[in-house]
Amino acid sequence: MPSRNPAKRLIASVKKVKADHAERRRTTGFEFAIADRIDLLSSRHWDAVTDEATFFLQRDYLNMFEQHGPREIAPRYCLIAEEGQPVAAVAAQMVVLEGGQLIAHPGSTHLEKEGEGKSKKLSAVPKGMLTKLGRSTLRHVRRRVLVCGNLLSWGAHGVAFAAGEDAARLWPAVAEALYRIRNAEKLFGKTDYVMVKDIPDSLAGGASQLRKFSYRPTATDPDMVLDLPSSWRGYDDYLSSLNSRYRKTAKALDKDVVKAGLRLESLTDLSSEADAIYRLYRQVHDRASVRLATLPAEYLPALAAAAGADHFRCTVIRRGDEMVGFVTTLKDGETAIGYYIGFDYATNADAPLYLRLLQAVVADGISLDCRRLSFGRTALEPKARLGAKPEPMSVWMRHRQPLLNLIVRPLLSAIPHDEPPQRNAFKETAGQ
Repeated sequence: MPSRNPAKRLIASVKKVKADHAERRRTTGFEFAIADRIDLLSSRHWDAVTDEATFFLQRDYLNMFEQHGPREIAPRYCLIAEEGQPVAAVAAQMVVLEGGQLIAHPGSTHLEKEGEGKSKKLSAVPKGMLTKLGRSTLRHVRRRVLVCGNLLSWGAHGVAFAAGEDAARLWPAVAEALYRIRNAEKLFGKTDYVMVKDIPDSLAGGASQLRKFSYRPTATDPDMVLDLPSSWRGYDDYLSSLNSRYRKTAKALDKDVVKAGLRLESLTDLSSEADAIYRLYRQVHDRASVRLATLPAEYLPALAAAAGADHFRCTVIRRGDEMVGFVTTLKDGETAIGYYIGFDYATNADAPLYLRLLQAVVADGISLDCRRLSFGRTALEPKARLGAKPEPMSVWMRHRQPLLNLIVRPLLSAIPHDEPPQRNAFKETAGQ
């Protein structure tokens, strides 16, 4: 039990700071293999650690990313071993971020629904504004950041631990791996920040070991997650589980799209319509409040090929032969990820493209035989109205100068994020 004596608490705090500093200066005793390309590491050892891990740590995806990912992102990898046996794998990305990428701008929008009426249009609402001083300061920030995770996804996609290993024991080794990668990057310039991206609350206990290495957590927008019960064999089962109010709204969206002369269909060959997909993606991306990286036109077609038909869906909305909207869904174990989306804003002003595409993700997630659907952390309100619930996440940051870690947290706290809405879209008997 902590002492109530202020002097004793201060002494204990100083001792802990000294102990943490001493631990940071010691090696963890693990072995490390660092590479710029995934194929330079032992495929057998990497697969032994990541076989049951997220799709974003599989070699098929990582090879695809190296060839077709954003040029401004440089992948880095590390295998961690103990007595020659692999125990953990780290996938990181080096990127230069500018302050203007992290704050709202006049053209940014929330993908939110207007009111309860039948039109269900998107509202162009400026993102919550920073203080004038905070905005001015951030605009002039340009920093090299080492990201443990994936800037093109959300979730814990940067670290995998071998089966049976204690995560809390291995997080210090992850911190050492990131330290070693950062030191190897000195030839290309200093690394200002190290970020461990998107740690959910369920993994926060083990990740708390990062505090000893001067990492500090900051909450981000939550992931909006919809449970997909095994009893749902199709989209009609989902509709039947909604209460009357939300079921009526869901059906009205479909009717509005049909009334506008639009139709939904599946697209299996993304490469044949890569230009149309990219044009619609950019309409959404260019209006986003935060743009850490921009996809190349070939990324989504290459992702579809790497994932395969059993793990990837693309639903499009057309007016005649013209594509006016698309959405992609990726199977990641038992989780379906509502991935990238694009739509024509002019068409969306007259028909609820965005909201209908979100419904399509539900249908595609069920068709992929997944047990949960991750919608991501934008447009929290419309996703809550589909029945999704918020799952908190945080990022852990460390500045290269320990003293400057004191300002990392306020800096990140200045970036606005929304409070997760709570909605009860399902019947009480639906098991939600």
